[in-house]
Amino acid sequence: MTREQLFENILKKKSFLCVGLDTDIDKIPAHLLENNDPIFAFNKAIIDATAKYCVAYKPNSAFYEGMGIDGEYALDKTVEYLRLKYPEHFIILDAKRGDIGNTSDMYAKSAFKQMKVNAITVAPYMGEDSVKPFLAYQNKWVILLALTSNMGSQDFQMIADANGERLFEKVLKKSKEWGTTDQLMYVVGATQGSMFADIRKIVPDHFLLVPGVGAQGGSLAEVVKYGMNKQCGLLVNASRSIIYADNGLDFAFAAASEAKKIQEEMAIYLADLQR
Repeated sequence: MTREQLFENILKKKSFLCVGLDTDIDKIPAHLLENNDPIFAFNKAIIDATAKYCVAYKPNSAFYEGMGIDGEYALDKTVEYLRLKYPEHFIILDAKRGDIGNTSDMYAKSAFKQMKVNAITVAPYMGEDSVKPFLAYQNKWVILLALTSNMGSQDFQMIADANGERLFEKVLKKSKEWGTTDQLMYVVGATQGSMFADIRKIVPDHFLLVPGVGAQGGSLAEVVKYGMNKQCGLLVNASRSIIYADNGLDFAFAAASEAKKIQEEMAIYLADLQR
């Protein structure tokens, strides 16, 4: 999926919402546990209920790997279901990979050749040769960690050198040399607020994947104010606030209601963008 196709879908759906499929078997409705594949049954119901309100889905691989072979099988089925039934949706594998070149080659092959997702999250700490293998695939995306929303982000990402340049700014400046705006996105946590303005000075045209809206308390209005560009340039992720909105028989309806609320707010911002 190209950047233009992604932007077209954002305008069509009046949404830049990404639904995070951080599926925990201990949190899904109890009645689903009677199913032969409860994780996939849950994901399928969530996807069918929310697809018209979002443009992307982001399964977090750790939640599936933590359940062993059954979880990994459910992840594969989920991605395949999305690709076949909802091919217009952008699929992000949230795996935060990053290793020496030959290992990254295998991670990239797994994501792009086997699972056939559109994008994968990658950690930049090991530098260019650990990221380049992911950038070798045409019309696939690397979403590089830049400024995250967790408390520990202060430990390293905000460290400044003698000239006042912070580590996350170095990551942005260096990494944008590795690929184009049609290959690279960046993870920026919604809780960072006005820091988006500093980020946009360095990467004005790149898409940003923004977790932290919803359960983590990030402000969509702030993200839009400081982070939106002329092609929207945002994929805002919400996970727990949508998929765990209810744990009863009507869980999918509750998820759709939460996704719709976010989409309706996004539609207002997109209308302003088009004026």
